[in-house]
Amino acid sequence: MGKSRTGRIFFVFAFVCAIAIPAIEIQASGGVATGSPPAGGKSGRLIVQRAPNFGTDLVVRLSIDGTRVADIPRNQHYGSFLSAGHHVLTVLALPKTDSRRPTSMRLTVQSGHVYIFNATWESDRLVLRPSTSYSPTTRVNAVQN
Repeated sequence: MGKSRTGRIFFVFAFVCAIAIPAIEIQASGGVATGSPPAGGKSGRLIVQRAPNFGTDLVVRLSIDGTRVADIPRNQHYGSFLSAGHHVLTVLALPKTDSRRPTSMRLTVQSGHVYIFNATWESDRLVLRPSTSYSPTTRVNAVQN
């Protein structure tokens, strides 16, 4: 029983650290996405992770409001803060082939909310599916624009 409780406490601690500890600041146009909350405090948290069956040789390219912010390889995720308001998330599987097209979705960020998405396949199309769980992985480094 002691090992089970210790494991549970460690998992909760790891989850809190992954969500709460801001990493690097993302250089996105207009200051949309940052590794720490904006000064005004009107922001939400965005996490994009790969589905387990996404593909070992594929990378998820994530763009926010038309600006490339991350290329997410296997066993990594993107995490950052977004200013409250309307945003467009776009994903593309790389290496790109002529048959793969980017997929976009609109997201309205509310201050203080956490948005978790899994990049996954729906037939032959890459989509961002809302998730209620976070899988602890390494945070991806920001793309320098």
